[in-house]
Amino acid sequence: MGGCVSYFVPSRRKKLPDPEAGRVQAEPPKLGQPLEPEPKLPEPEEPKTIYVAVMGATGSGKTTFINIATGSNLRVGMGLESCTNEVQMSQPFMLDGKRVVLIDTPGFDDTTKSDTDVLKMIAAYLQTMHKQEKLLSGVIYMHRISDIRVGSTSRRDFTMFQELCGKEAYKNVLMVTNMWGEANQEDALAREQELREKDIFFKPILEDGAVLLRHMNDQESAHKIIQKLTGIDPVVLRIQSELAAMNDITQTGAFAQLNRELMEQAEKNRQELEKLRVELEEAAQAQDEETRMELQEESEKNRQELEKLRVELEEAAQAQDEETRMELQEESEKMEAELLRVQNEAATLASEYQAELRRIEEQLHARAG
Repeated sequence: MGGCVSYFVPSRRKKLPDPEAGRVQAEPPKLGQPLEPEPKLPEPEEPKTIYVAVMGATGSGKTTFINIATGSNLRVGMGLESCTNEVQMSQPFMLDGKRVVLIDTPGFDDTTKSDTDVLKMIAAYLQTMHKQEKLLSGVIYMHRISDIRVGSTSRRDFTMFQELCGKEAYKNVLMVTNMWGEANQEDALAREQELREKDIFFKPILEDGAVLLRHMNDQESAHKIIQKLTGIDPVVLRIQSELAAMNDITQTGAFAQLNRELMEQAEKNRQELEKLRVELEEAAQAQDEETRMELQEESEKNRQELEKLRVELEEAAQAQDEETRMELQEESEKMEAELLRVQNEAATLASEYQAELRRIEEQLHARAG
């Protein structure tokens, strides 16, 4: 019978992991040995600052726009009087992850400063920004849509604005109309179209890259306008380039334009003054003639009154003489009538006496016979 072969297979016991395996024994720091600094986390990147200049005529709503957009409390002018008589910055605010600062500027028709002073002020501020490498992301030009017409002052201010910016910067310019709530909607739309399509207004600057927008007097509308400038490359204005090259404001295009405007205004004032002088002389002559005529008329009136009085006096004298004559004639007639009466009575008496005398003679004669 076959035998049964038995094999002994030793069992495989699972080896437990060594808890000390892989552990590095840290040596205590030696005395006097400096500790290694912990690695620093990267600091958060500082948000980019966007600078935007806001320009426009006095009373066009520049400061109001800035206060609405930024939450600042810059002083706002009322009526035609200017409160922005210096360049000032708004408090910064965040928009699209960027730090935005708006720059408020006075208009060239400022009520407290001359146009030359305003140009010097704006030019000096822009030149300082350029030296400090604080470039403008854009410029906003404010215009009231409520204005019935664009007067000479507004056109002069806009012309100066164009000279400050230069055609090369128009792509960073926003032409913003405001005060829509103060105008009839149909009239406002007609004015907007006129601003867009007429060469004497915004058409040239719009054709060279500027954009025409509306501000509806709320923060959302203001931020949408500013967002047009937050994502574009900054720009150097013409006057900044000119001052960087020459450092002489009298050699800039803006100063030349202002000088032309002032010369034209001076000539216009001279003509107006000459016209006024002529009118005053004519008025004086007219006044003299009027006075002469008045005196002549008064003299003639007095002469007529005097003649009338003379005639009346003569007539009165004549009337008095006639009255006296009539009285004398009447008295004479009375006297003649009385004399005639007396004569008649005397004749009657004489006749009666003769008759009585004859009667007595007859009676005596009869007695004697």
